[in-house]
Amino acid sequence: MEKIDRSYVRKIRYAVQWGIFLMVAYAGYKFYIFAQALENGLIPAVTRPPSIEGFMPIGALMSLKLWITEGIFDPIHPAALVIFLGALLVSLLLKKSFCGWICPVGTISEAVWKVGRKVFGKNLAVIKYIDYPLRSLKYILMAFFIYVIIIKMTPIQIAGFLDTPYWRVSDIKLLKFFTEMSLTTKITLSALFGLSLLYKNFWCRYLCPYGGLLGLLSVLSPIKIRRNEAACIQCGLCSKNCPSLLPVDKKATVNSPECTGCLTCVSHCPARHALDAALPNKKTIAPKIFISGIIALFFGLILISKLTGKWHSSITYEELLSLVPIVHTLAHP
Repeated sequence: MEKIDRSYVRKIRYAVQWGIFLMVAYAGYKFYIFAQALENGLIPAVTRPPSIEGFMPIGALMSLKLWITEGIFDPIHPAALVIFLGALLVSLLLKKSFCGWICPVGTISEAVWKVGRKVFGKNLAVIKYIDYPLRSLKYILMAFFIYVIIIKMTPIQIAGFLDTPYWRVSDIKLLKFFTEMSLTTKITLSALFGLSLLYKNFWCRYLCPYGGLLGLLSVLSPIKIRRNEAACIQCGLCSKNCPSLLPVDKKATVNSPECTGCLTCVSHCPARHALDAALPNKKTIAPKIFISGIIALFFGLILISKLTGKWHSSITYEELLSLVPIVHTLAHP
């Protein structure tokens, strides 16, 4: 049997993940400086980084409904909708690869369980009869947001919300959630960190409604991980190394919404043509093509939004300056 080495796939993935994480971290730092200037009554000397709106998916879901129903592209936080659309598009065509390659929360989550494995020698696994109910939590949360926003809220109500002072400074309020944490927030985040040390991707696997939505959408993706039984040598390395704990070595096609398209299983497979990302006709997609597709789709959409004026917020710094003094008093309308 001819063995192959595709460890380069993991190296590329880590480079992409941490490259994007550093970009997001830098944007977060710039936004902190931006918000501090506003709070000090000054027009910021740094520009506001639109990419921080990626952490506002609930508002983006509202914006998506308004855009579809009324043709109105939210001018206040347009980047939130662009990033949300990018995640949906990538998941629809290339599995849930937004989670496996782009999401900075997913990157941190993965890093934490790897640290836990080094410290404790292994990661724990939730028994199957508890794992299934726990995994349903993210879908319950997802269903709640879809029901409230997509089904219950009318376009007029959404337009009204997106025109409120609350939505205009929601990014600053989100920043303060982390810079001025309540005791409850500190305890919750500490608990999540501890559980993430012990269990692989605890937040992503059990609690993230965003990932739940992308996972269900990814079931429709034409490209899936497919195993060639004739070429498989039954080494089990694919399943052993799968971050999502999927039994890849037992499946002809990995249809699970938990698959993040990270290609970790593919990168560990030593048998040529035994495991690949492939189309329904079993035409394989080379890892480099798959990865290039993720980057081209997601960042290509951002580039298009910039060229068409759908990336930067229309709200002026002067208007933000007038709203910042009441950030602490603003409640959800």
